[in-house]
Amino acid sequence: MAGNAGAGAAVGPPMPHVADFRGLVLFAVGRTPVTLGGVIAGLTIALLFFLAARLVGVVLRRLRDRTSRGREALYIVQKLATYGLALLGVMAGLSVTGLDLSSLAVFAGAIGVGVGLGLQGIVKEFVSGLVLIFDRVLNVGDFVEVADQRGMVQEIGPRAVRIRTNDQIDLVVPNSKFIEGPVINWTLHNTGRRIHIPFAVASGADRKAVREVVLAAARSVPFTRPETETHKSQVWMTGFGDSGNNFELVVWPTLESVKRPGAMQAAYIWAIADALEAAGLEVASPQIDVRLREVFGLEGEAALRALKLDKVKSQATARTGPIPGDNDAAEELSRPIAAPLPPPEPERP
Repeated sequence: MAGNAGAGAAVGPPMPHVADFRGLVLFAVGRTPVTLGGVIAGLTIALLFFLAARLVGVVLRRLRDRTSRGREALYIVQKLATYGLALLGVMAGLSVTGLDLSSLAVFAGAIGVGVGLGLQGIVKEFVSGLVLIFDRVLNVGDFVEVADQRGMVQEIGPRAVRIRTNDQIDLVVPNSKFIEGPVINWTLHNTGRRIHIPFAVASGADRKAVREVVLAAARSVPFTRPETETHKSQVWMTGFGDSGNNFELVVWPTLESVKRPGAMQAAYIWAIADALEAAGLEVASPQIDVRLREVFGLEGEAALRALKLDKVKSQATARTGPIPGDNDAAEELSRPIAAPLPPPEPERP
């Protein structure tokens, strides 16, 4: 019985070998055959390199978020490491597949034509991104103004720069916009900038009093920098307007307040208005003076009493001092500004 069982087991088709399955030829490039096993091995190698690039990028990004110095250098290292590992993964995968890279000259020419026709925009943005990273005139955390949009740089990617405005709106601006057109980097050297706040005072106001009152108001604002020989707060008279005299407050705010230009300017305007009203200086406004000479044979105060306008005039004259209220813009600038947020990490399977 045992002999019969052994003989029966020996009869039958042989089992296929795994080596034969992996050696299945899918196609050939020139004289080089491409097997299924080579494709699987090449994809595995490329996937490992891509995972390594992602891991290195996450580690360097977390290290950059925890350090206060050398963040720009770490960002460059992060981009070089991720791009380099991804490129090495592609080259190693093709080599393990069995393809001779020198035999792909014809296909490289075809790819070059495709890049020149259909992918030139992508290549343009990628090269512009590399220029931005190495040129270092634009760094993560800078407050910039481009194409009439202002915000803080969150990320310099291979295709676009991600900017977040003070209203928490994310803008995706192509990299080429920072290369081809003018860009204002408000915090490039971390020194801040001087700003001009225009205002107007009614004609006839004492110019010296206006200067002293507005300078005192500017110095009382908490985010005004201490004055030095090169950074002084000043009040300039810039011209004569139709309804009054035009002035400008020239002041140096702190670097953090510069990153919020809208709230910063509103805070200074509010402080100037409060100071002028408290000092009894009239803010200029469009107006037309009508001189009433005679009404029903009456003139001056008698004419006003006849028209019952004397009470209105007395109420307007009795009003003194600033209008009650809080400077919300100044309070907005006292909040700590949000740090650049890292891009979201990919979900793990």
